Amino acid sequence: MNYIEFKANDLEAVKSFYSTVFGWTFTDYGPDYTAFSNSGMEGGFEKRDEEIVNSVLVVLYHEDLKKTIEKVAKAGGEITEDIFSFPGGQRFQFKDPAGNELAVWTEA
Repeated sequence: MNYIEFKANDLEAVKSFYSTVFGWTFTDYGPDYTAFSNSGMEGGFEKRDEEIVNSVLVVLYHEDLKKTIEKVAKAGGEITEDIFSFPGGQRFQFKDPAGNELAVWTEA
């Protein structure tokens, strides 16, 4: 495990909360994403307007996304978001056979 991602309806409120209570620091990547550090594990918050039901996304790392996405699909995983780019890398998201959603990323 390399990164953990949460969802939030109000990024300013969660930034204020976690910096005040735990001393986390934040780096904004546009209006819809902020990354945190100084928490023991790096992660971020993605802004969502809809009600948040499953708020945690565990992000795994692998250097070969194309090979990994093929292996996930072949092993019975469901691809929920195909490979896409973001500042610093690329990733995809999938559900495992139990229905847990995770992501896999690599550097650009």
